[in-house]
Amino acid sequence: MRSLEYVAEFTYAPARQQYSLGHISLFLDFILAAATSLRGAGRAMALAMAVLSPPWASPSWSTGRLWLLRLGYFKLIRPQTHADDWVWIVDQTAQIGAAKCLVILGVRLSALPADDYCLRHEQVEPLALFPVTQSDGEVVFQQLEQTLARTGVPRDIVSDEGSELHAGVSQFCRAPPETASISDIKHKTALVLRHARQSDAAWETFCQLATHSRNQVQQTPLAALAPPNQRTKSRSMNTDRLLVWGERMLAFLDGHLTPSPEAFDAAEIEAKYGWLRPFRQPLRQWGELLALVITTEEFVRTHGLYRRCHVDLAQQLAGLTQTERGKKVRQQLLGFVRDESFKAKPNERLLGSREVLESVFGRFKQLEHDQVQSGFTGLLLSLAALVSTTTTEVIQTALETVRTKQVIAWCKNTLGKSVQAQRREALIAPHKSEQKWNRIGEVA
Repeated sequence: MRSLEYVAEFTYAPARQQYSLGHISLFLDFILAAATSLRGAGRAMALAMAVLSPPWASPSWSTGRLWLLRLGYFKLIRPQTHADDWVWIVDQTAQIGAAKCLVILGVRLSALPADDYCLRHEQVEPLALFPVTQSDGEVVFQQLEQTLARTGVPRDIVSDEGSELHAGVSQFCRAPPETASISDIKHKTALVLRHARQSDAAWETFCQLATHSRNQVQQTPLAALAPPNQRTKSRSMNTDRLLVWGERMLAFLDGHLTPSPEAFDAAEIEAKYGWLRPFRQPLRQWGELLALVITTEEFVRTHGLYRRCHVDLAQQLAGLTQTERGKKVRQQLLGFVRDESFKAKPNERLLGSREVLESVFGRFKQLEHDQVQSGFTGLLLSLAALVSTTTTEVIQTALETVRTKQVIAWCKNTLGKSVQAQRREALIAPHKSEQKWNRIGEVA
């Protein structure tokens, strides 16, 4: 059991470490397995030590942060096997300031399970982090060229085909023709959905009224019935939540759900949500389009892309279309999947989704919390720590291999000063004491 392993680990300290391997593993488990914050992991460690009353001290969260960064640095630089079946999953992430970072995760096609292509964090390897202040297609191309030394020529590059990524990946794929450029299915379906609703005035009106209703009721007893918040960016990506709300709200108004409308003031409900009734038929039509999109996404996510996979997908989409617009969207989705499937060799399945990278980004931003206002800091290395398998042996090797000064040097040479550090130097008077900042651009 893991608890027995912890007991043994607490009796051994890696080379040049003040704390035992048990301290380090437990702290990192709080971060990687329990998804706590850095300070939360520090408090959890202190609580565990207080309850168990062992003869061991509790490390501070800042000490644990360095363990996390050293683990990330180790995973980022350790050698990878050169093979011809690597898939690169690429995207750019940006924060406050001018910098953006190209992140490349990798997985081998031979390592993917045959029955489920939905990747987990531990199944992918961190291949590259390229923070830059200026980026275009040529810069992305050079970054991809540098990554060749890590894995060799990849078989598949999955991206959302944003302008910079599209230009860079296209240029890269011209050199090694065996590399296939695959468009992420989630972004492709979002584009198809957005195009289908481009001239739909009813949809725009529906979204505006939903936003207006939310603003009106969020501080009232009707807040429980409020529509979901709509993202200002990538609105098409949260269409499902808005449509589900609309359908359920209509059922609520019809008295088909519990609690019934009588649990609220009927006049207030009618005043705030009566506008929904004329949208009954449009909601059904929009729901048809959404069902097509969700089915297509799920098919590619779980099965990948293989020769004639569009034929199998067509069978799943067959009973979902009743309107002319739905049939048109169905053909567009099948056409895209057909074209992408031709990039696969016979008896080969390619990855068609980059959802694992989106999930890693979400976890990374959750870990950063307030430090996101500082731009990219040394915590960028934690992005590499969040993926790949993390065993006790990996942690021990990382701590015995990577020195803190290597992490500091990487941050200095790769990141430079954070936005917060620049703000402090520019705006804080020299004689005033402010928060102290360490050498990796974070609050000490």
